[in-house]
Parts: sequence; structure tokens; C-alpha cells
Amino acid sequence: MGTIFTKYKDNLKGDVLGGLTAAIVAIPTALAFGLAATGGADASVGLYTAIFLCIVASVVGGTQTLISDPTAPMTLIAAGIIAQASGDFSLILPIFLCVGIFQIVFSVIGVARYVKYIPYPVISGFMGGIGVIIIGQQLLPLIGHSNPKDKSLLNIFEVLFNKLESMDGASFAIGAGTIAVIYLIPLVSKKIPAILFALVVSTLVVYFGNFDIAVVGKINPEFKMADLSSLSDFDFSKTGFVITSAITLAALGTIDTLLTSVVADNITKTKHNGRRELLGQGLGNFVTALFGGIPGAGSTSGTVINAKSGAKTHLSGMSKGLFLLLIVLFLSDAIQYVPMAALAGILFTVGIGVIDIRGIKMLIKVPKAEALVLILTLLVTVFDDLLHAVALGALLSTVFFMEKMSKVVEDMNKEGSLKSFAKKEKLPEGLAERVHVIRLDGPVFFGFADDFKSHLDEISNVGAVVIDLKRVPFTDQTGLMTLEDSIKAFQEEGIHVFIVGANDAIYAQMEKVGIPGGLISEDHFYPYFRACVKHLKHLFEDHIPSEHKL
Repeated sequence: MGTIFTKYKDNLKGDVLGGLTAAIVAIPTALAFGLAATGGADASVGLYTAIFLCIVASVVGGTQTLISDPTAPMTLIAAGIIAQASGDFSLILPIFLCVGIFQIVFSVIGVARYVKYIPYPVISGFMGGIGVIIIGQQLLPLIGHSNPKDKSLLNIFEVLFNKLESMDGASFAIGAGTIAVIYLIPLVSKKIPAILFALVVSTLVVYFGNFDIAVVGKINPEFKMADLSSLSDFDFSKTGFVITSAITLAALGTIDTLLTSVVADNITKTKHNGRRELLGQGLGNFVTALFGGIPGAGSTSGTVINAKSGAKTHLSGMSKGLFLLLIVLFLSDAIQYVPMAALAGILFTVGIGVIDIRGIKMLIKVPKAEALVLILTLLVTVFDDLLHAVALGALLSTVFFMEKMSKVVEDMNKEGSLKSFAKKEKLPEGLAERVHVIRLDGPVFFGFADDFKSHLDEISNVGAVVIDLKRVPFTDQTGLMTLEDSIKAFQEEGIHVFIVGANDAIYAQMEKVGIPGGLISEDHFYPYFRACVKHLKHLFEDHIPSEHKL
């Protein structure tokens, strides 16, 4: 216990500074995401998430410097769910509560270890699609109009075309000015928080210039528990919608958070605990829902800012949440004057930042299959559904990977007469030519099994076949069935089959289907190739060689 307190004490200054910096930077994006999630109705929900999720996840979570906030992917999905539920709190609340519950379940069953298997083209295409959607959804607010209820990009562009003539010049000037400031400030000084500076400047311009444009409005500094009595009005016919929506958000938050945890590890040279992090995120999202917030996840930008400001422990995330709480309690009157166009400008730059420019630039350099996965994932994200995009991208990546692995394994395999494999052995001529050797190199799995069986079917006019499995790490059920079928086919033609080098796991699999001692005599299994060759020589010497027999 003393060691823990010493660790916090030694890093107190860096953790507090990191938390304060992350809190200040979180204000504009939290407000913007709150408005984006609620269709412009309530910016405060983003602040609630940035406060409660961050505090709880930091206390419980497994990543030292992770900052949890409303994030672009999570907000986008939450906004769609809120729109589909038509603002019905009796549907929205159980969905958001279940997000936390599902993430806790993910923690218990160890889902964290599987996220690392999501291919880069899928993540790149997914993030690119999210960026495009975020940018598209800011176009109307930038010219002083709200988004339509149907926020599909095609519909937004149609409405945008009709609204251009009635564009509000002041809103466009504020929005465009915000974007310009965000990109110009780093050229002057990287120490100035560009987003926060742009927010303050635009707010002051609107306030003192008396511009008649839409602003955030009054922020309620009184935190109240959500009205749980609304759950009594729950429509059980919507159960499927609730579960599907919650799993979508929970899965997305899991991916978002664990990828951010990896970023934190790289900066701080630490190792996160994925299982514990998901537990913290789950509890945090559950508590956030109870206070009327939207689901969030680990924020890459907030985490990077926190770590680079000197943070090293969980105390930084707790500090960030507490600082933000104090800001909401005592500075809410100032927040109400933030112009909506400025938040649209901020989100516009966030959307650009989310797009994986490096990955898109590499499209012409990477294999066509990987480029196709990235492009399709991006398009499905933009025009269909985020979870569908990840599922499709992962499926295509798996298929292409299996195809590539099959070709690699096939190219590495060798086969030929015993003479070509045992050149140092003195073999009788009849034996050397009458034994066919197949040396496999790599896994015998479903992607390779069909080609493997085709090769085996072509083998004829030999007395024996030696299948060398020394370099085969594993075989799946399809590979095992292929071996079994091929052995039976050889035996029907009077060809002896010998197995060499099968490891304990593969041998145990063969035993379960009755190959050793059943289909093949146990004395036809050898740990080493030379031992098998020695046995074949004895067989040849004990029998008169003929066309059909060793």
C-alpha cells in the first residue's frame, strides 16, 4: 500500500498538470460531441461523459495514463441510436446502461486479447469512414443551419444544396475562422492549445460583437441521476433493438479504448491490462448513463496530451475528471455563449484528424487485396453501418489472409521420390523409386486442405507414401479429415502409408479419429525421417520387390 502512495506522491505534479491540460482541451470537444449526439439539443451530455466516465475508468481501469471522453466513433453511433429511438428515454437509457454491462462481460470473458487481431486496413478504412461522416455532418451547421433528421451523407448534401442560398454569413465566418485558427496556431507555437484558443476567441468575438447566431445555451451545473422510473415504460418489443445497439456501442468502445491503450503504452513505455481496462470502461459507462451522459471510450488525443504533459499514473485521469467537474460547476455561465458554428468548425478538424491519411496514401503501394479491404470498409462505414464495416473488413481480410497462407504453405511444401530426400542413404534402387515422400511445411488447415488433397490424389504407381509432418505446427479438423480420407484412398490402392514427425497435439488429434492403431498400424508412425527410412529398408529386404509390393 505504501508503495502505491509513494508512486502517486512522486508523480503528483505531472499527474495534476496532465489532468488539468486534458480537462481544458476536453471542454470544446465534449460540448461538440454532446451537441452532435443529441442533434443540437443538449451539449451538457458530452461534459457528463467527460467527467464521470473518466473518473470511474481511471480509478478502476488498467491503463495508467488513459483519458476517457466522448469520442468520434462512439458519438456517431450514439447519435444514430438516439435518432432511431426518437428521443424516447425509456429506450435510450437501457441501451446506454447495457453498454456498460456488456463491456464488463467482455472483461470477464477476456475479449481484450482478440482486438489485436483486427487488421490495419480495417481500422484505417473504419476511421476514414468516421472522419468523412463527421466532416459531412458539420457542413450545414457551418452555414448556420441544423442537420436534417436523416443524417445520411447523401441526404445532407441534398439539403446543403438547397440551403446554400440562405447561408448565414456570420455563422460561416465564425466556423471558417475557427478552422483557420486551429490550423494556424501550431505554426506559431505548439505550446498553445489550438482548439481551446479557437473556442475562446470565437466565443469572445460573438459575445462582444453581438452576432445573432446560434449558441450552445444554458448548461445545467446541477448533476442529477437519470429518471430510472422511465424504465417502467420500456417497450419489450424493442428488446432486440436495445441489445443490438448496446453490443454495437460496447464493441466499438472496446476497440476504441484498447487501441488507445496501446498508444499510451508506446508513449509511457508501460503495459496496460486490457481485462481491467474493459472493466473500468464498463463501470464508467454504466455510471455515466445513470447521470444522463452518452457512452464514451479511451480518447487518443486526450491520452496523448495527458502523457506528454508529464502524467504517469491513474491519478491524472481522476484529476482531469475533477477539474472538468469544477469548470462545469463554476464556469457554466461562460460556456453558454459558445457559438454552434465554432463547435462545428472544431468537429470539422476532428473529422480530418480522424482520417488515416498515411494509410490512404499507401493505397497504391500495398497489395490490391489490402487496398480493397480499406476502401470497402470506408465505403460501408459511410453509407451503411460502422459495425457492418468492421465485420465485412475483418471477414475479407481473413479470406485474403487464408488465400495468401495457402499459397505460402503450398510453395514451401516439398515432395518427390525417397531417392531425392535420402541422398546420403544407400538405398536399393527399387525402394528409392517406389516410395513417394511428402514433406509439409506449415499448418494443415482448411484453406490449404483442398490443394493438399488434390496433390495426394495424383500420386499413383508407388508402393508407399511417407507423410512428413515434422514442420507442421498444427492441423484443424478440415486438415485432419483430409489426411484421413487420403490415407484411406492410398490403402484402397494397396499403398502403404507412413507418418513422420507428428507432434503430440497432432498425434492426439489423430488418436481421436482412430488413425494410429486403427487406420494405420502404430509401427508406421516415426518421430524422425531417418528412422522411417531404416524401417523401409528392412521391409524391402524382407519382401521380394514387385510392382505392387515393397
